[in-house]
Amino acid sequence: MIKAAIMGYGTVGSGVAEVLDINRSSITKRAGEEITVKYVLDLRDFPGDPVQDKIVHDYQTIVNDPEVKIVVETMGGVEPAYTFVKAMLEAGKHVTTSNKALVAAKGAELIALAKEKNVNFMFEASVGGGIPIIRPLNSSLTADEIEEITGIVNGTTNYMMTKMSEEGLEFDEVLRDAQEKGYAEKDPTADIEGYDACRKIAILTSLVCGQQVDFEDIHTEGITRISAADIKYARAMGRAIKLLACSKKAEGGYVAMVAPFLLPQTHPLYSVSGVFNAIFVHGNVLGDAMFYGSGAGKLPTASAVVSDVVDIAKHLDVNIAVEWSSRKLELVDYKSLKNRYFVRTTAEKAAVEQAFGSVEYVTAEGVTGELGFLTECMSEADYEKCAAQLDVVLQMIRVA
Repeated sequence: MIKAAIMGYGTVGSGVAEVLDINRSSITKRAGEEITVKYVLDLRDFPGDPVQDKIVHDYQTIVNDPEVKIVVETMGGVEPAYTFVKAMLEAGKHVTTSNKALVAAKGAELIALAKEKNVNFMFEASVGGGIPIIRPLNSSLTADEIEEITGIVNGTTNYMMTKMSEEGLEFDEVLRDAQEKGYAEKDPTADIEGYDACRKIAILTSLVCGQQVDFEDIHTEGITRISAADIKYARAMGRAIKLLACSKKAEGGYVAMVAPFLLPQTHPLYSVSGVFNAIFVHGNVLGDAMFYGSGAGKLPTASAVVSDVVDIAKHLDVNIAVEWSSRKLELVDYKSLKNRYFVRTTAEKAAVEQAFGSVEYVTAEGVTGELGFLTECMSEADYEKCAAQLDVVLQMIRVA
């Protein structure tokens, strides 16, 4: 029997306990031994919950118990999660986490520490929730040079964009709806400003490159400026607006970005709707592949965490190599990226054409008093120079 501990008995932590219980028989068969939870670390007590007799309030209780071989961290945030996880690894315990903030900030260091202690630090659930992506990048796709990863990796924003598209609602209305349904937090900043997606693409880029990518270096835009008018224009163009996290191989390295994009119906991510997530990967040998599924939620995320637990149970005496050094990767300036751009302005056509040259005008039913147009393909830097010549730019959305 393998003894485990869970740090943080919130949505995901309680889900992990539930998955281990629901699928006990099949998990035991796959792991080779029964996995049982000995401790649950939380500040709170849970009277009446079967887990109460396992609750501890001091992480050192877990650190100092040699019976505990595997620790699940589902607390969220960098601290105190980092201090607790580091202590577990130093004590020779394997750790799996769903905490993208921790992995993005401290992943390279914790991977190196795990290797030094001949244990494992795993984080499958930190990027795609229930979607397997970390393990495929580390094993199934190692024969490829990954040239692009583009994903819808935040269920909250994808739900909101879908709702706006289907019902023509304004941003604030859809945000309230998402909060009422439990898809958005009381403070939704990390989701709607793109910070959550930014950390996830930083993790994926670090794994692909084998070096540390700091999320602070990634140009990030959220969805807060998307309006019902933008949705009308998108519909007129037969496109959908999606918040994408992108990482691409470019001349001199990798370039990464998080921003809303207008996707055509032929794009593999166009039809990903609601709270679902999808991650598109292009390899120089494989070509295109896509990973699709529930990107968030209690049981889907817990499923990914437990898959790490099972993998660890199979490798209790073996460190599974993960290439991610602490050496920082300097990203290529995103302003070198080339796109077409959809622009809304109150300027006259003469001013638009003087600034941008040849453009394609777009009209949308019910939108008056402005011009909407598509530019030719140009770099971000060139777009900024052209846009600066217009008195007012109401909106700019990149076109995939």
